[in-house]
Amino acid sequence: MLTDAIALPTLTTPRLHLRALVPADVPALFTIFSDLEVVRYWSAPPLTDLADAARLQAEIEALFQARTLLQWGIVRHGEGPVLGTCTLADIDTNHRRAAIGFALGRASWGQGFAREAVQALVDFGFGELDLHRLAADADPRNHRSRAVLESVGFVHEGYQRESYLVGDEWQDAVMFGLLRRDWLARRGGA
Repeated sequence: MLTDAIALPTLTTPRLHLRALVPADVPALFTIFSDLEVVRYWSAPPLTDLADAARLQAEIEALFQARTLLQWGIVRHGEGPVLGTCTLADIDTNHRRAAIGFALGRASWGQGFAREAVQALVDFGFGELDLHRLAADADPRNHRSRAVLESVGFVHEGYQRESYLVGDEWQDAVMFGLLRRDWLARRGGA
């Protein structure tokens, strides 16, 4: 389990590193989360300035220290700016479950980075944290996010009407789940 870790572990994929977000990432976080297209289906309003992004980075760090949220910055091998983030939230160690979330800057869309990062997050959740269940949700109109979730094994489990108020619009949510046994079966394990 991660309870004693001092730092968020870096996860590595064939093209990416998932690493802790640091103050130097604030400009990239602002670029990503101030883009109206990126946050179109996000449950928070777009960032309006660098101070918002700095508060976001500090909040992510504080929530890691409290062990209630694990959020990584997604970067290409060899570093460079953060392309997006992926998150384990609502971590419940008693019931061995968590929720995942992810966002990519628009310049990185359509390159398979989200799928690669989410797969690493799923593998970490089941492999390192010994979780039993992962959950996710997506706006039904967000076809890209839904496709990413389904591509790594998440199953459509339900539909919540008017689940999020984004700006002045109520948005529905498609609910997804992935169980450890299904993850193991996809990997060829027992």
